[in-house]
Amino acid sequence: MKFITYKKYEGDEFDSLDMETLVNQLADFLLQSGFASELYHFSEMDGERTMDQLRQAVLDALVSGEMFSEEEVEQIREKLRNMTAEQREQLADRLMERLEQEGYISVTEPPEPSQQSKPSQGQGALGREGHAKFELTDKSLDFLGFKTLKDLMASLGKSSTGRHDTRDLATGVEASGASKTYEFGDTLNLDISGTLFKAMKREGVHVPLDLEYSDLQVHQAEYQSSCATVLMLDCSHSMILYGEDRFTPAKRVALALSHLIRTQYPGDSLSLILFHDSAEEVPLSQLARVMVGPYYTNTREGLRLAQRVLMRQRKDMRQIIMITDGKPSAITLEDGRIYKNAFGLDPLVVSQTLEEVAKCKRSGILINTFMLASDYGLVNFVQKVTELCRGKAYFTTPYTLGQYLLMDYMQRKTRTIY
Repeated sequence: MKFITYKKYEGDEFDSLDMETLVNQLADFLLQSGFASELYHFSEMDGERTMDQLRQAVLDALVSGEMFSEEEVEQIREKLRNMTAEQREQLADRLMERLEQEGYISVTEPPEPSQQSKPSQGQGALGREGHAKFELTDKSLDFLGFKTLKDLMASLGKSSTGRHDTRDLATGVEASGASKTYEFGDTLNLDISGTLFKAMKREGVHVPLDLEYSDLQVHQAEYQSSCATVLMLDCSHSMILYGEDRFTPAKRVALALSHLIRTQYPGDSLSLILFHDSAEEVPLSQLARVMVGPYYTNTREGLRLAQRVLMRQRKDMRQIIMITDGKPSAITLEDGRIYKNAFGLDPLVVSQTLEEVAKCKRSGILINTFMLASDYGLVNFVQKVTELCRGKAYFTTPYTLGQYLLMDYMQRKTRTIY
């Protein structure tokens, strides 16, 4: 007779590790934009990373001890020091398998698995040596966006947000203003007391009371508008120069803004445009893979593409949020060639870019610029942009970018719609 013996499972601290905590700890690695690459190795916007890189990032996160309590840190580090290199790799592989099982990453197998070495005993499929790739899933992007938004909202002292309110009033269910005489097309949210009072004022107090069309009074509610937003991210070379990574914080803000719109402003839309030597629209799901490249700054082409995207949206408000740290240094000529000049503010580039800004104003598109630099020439250029389109300019840093951007977005509630 076959017997099955059961014994108490004795797991370790790593088995109880929450995967959300691990993903949060790996956020800088998962969203990196090329700043940490050796000798600024550019990948031409290919953000694919190998499982070997992820394994090392997981081990670094464990050694840092930031995921554990103060009482556990020394014990964890001692345990890791006592492990062999193979045991540490097996531990990282175990955690990577859990990340895949819980839907935080998806793994792309090597193109020729027959040439890869077989996993050692005790390792899963993710423990193979080779060049297997991983990508972030929508679940990871949503979680990172939520965490970033939560941190930013906490720093703003806000606990919740509503929809975009305006100074205009409209008839609706949620009454918040004085009643008005009913007009054709209004929501028939009848102000009964106001209607009766107006009728009695006209005819006197008697029963039955004859109501006329002009006696009808309806409640007014705050008019809530919808907004179409294009987020323009500069991914030129300067975004990782001068010893500072400016692009990764911009990616974090884009994720937070996407989560905010999806959860609090369901009537709004958000599109993402990257501008460099040219410009391209990128799905938000691919944001984590985007990296800075050896590019110039073609602001004009980004604005032209943003206008085409916004013209497809039937919204009350249309706006462009532009995040950049450099002056425009390229334009696309009529014959398709790209004219580049990185030295100073080129008159041709500046004039063509400002002409595109003027077109945005004529189309009713607001441009708000978030400048991650404060050079005199750049300040002068941004001031001209804001004067032309009546937008705003924020001269901020990668550390305060998210706070300023979210505050500006939510303050759209004070804008009057014409």
